[in-house]
Amino acid sequence: MNDLSPLKSSDLRTRFLSAIAMVAVAFGAFLLGGYYFLTFVSLIAIGVIWEWWGLAQRIAVTPLGRAGLLAAGVIYIGLSCAMFAASYFMGILALIPAVIAVLLVVATDIGAYFAGRTIGGPKLWPRISPNKTWSGLGGGMVASALALNALSPPDSPARALYLTIFGFLVAIVAQAGDLFESRLKRLAGVKDSGTLLPGHGGLFDRLDGLLAVQFVQALLMLFATFAVLR
Repeated sequence: MNDLSPLKSSDLRTRFLSAIAMVAVAFGAFLLGGYYFLTFVSLIAIGVIWEWWGLAQRIAVTPLGRAGLLAAGVIYIGLSCAMFAASYFMGILALIPAVIAVLLVVATDIGAYFAGRTIGGPKLWPRISPNKTWSGLGGGMVASALALNALSPPDSPARALYLTIFGFLVAIVAQAGDLFESRLKRLAGVKDSGTLLPGHGGLFDRLDGLLAVQFVQALLMLFATFAVLR
């Protein structure tokens, strides 16, 4: 989320404290586990769907159009959150990819932010998100690849290349999710998806990249499952 606009110190402080609170709540639910974690993920899903519905009411002009957008949101958000919740209950082997996905999306956001602010340059897609740059996308891809190589140190050049390409792909999907949400907000004529998180906007604003990554992961898992069953 390579926003090039300067932030006031009070804004940075608010964003920092809000981020700490979000991490603390998520980590607490993770440690409690079981139905506590399932309830936490369910509440997140409901919150994001509610924000999606708010955008849908602004975008669509007919009840049928709004219903269609709501159905699409339920599928997109529901499948993404269900994938993350299911990973927790399927054991450590399934949970590790979900945790890595979270870390890579965070690395992508950080890399994109600092590269975008430091390097600047041509805009990525100014009609949808005027603050995002190609340098930000590149910085996010590099950060994601470095993070993945650090999390799983390669034992050969081929393995390092594989992890790097995979890290690039995760960053691209995350940034695509960010652009997708930006497009929805632009169509709705709003700056943020909600006001729940001080300094951060809404839940959808914070989770857009992760939802996209989890959605793609869920589709790949469903495809693999159907292929095996056939």
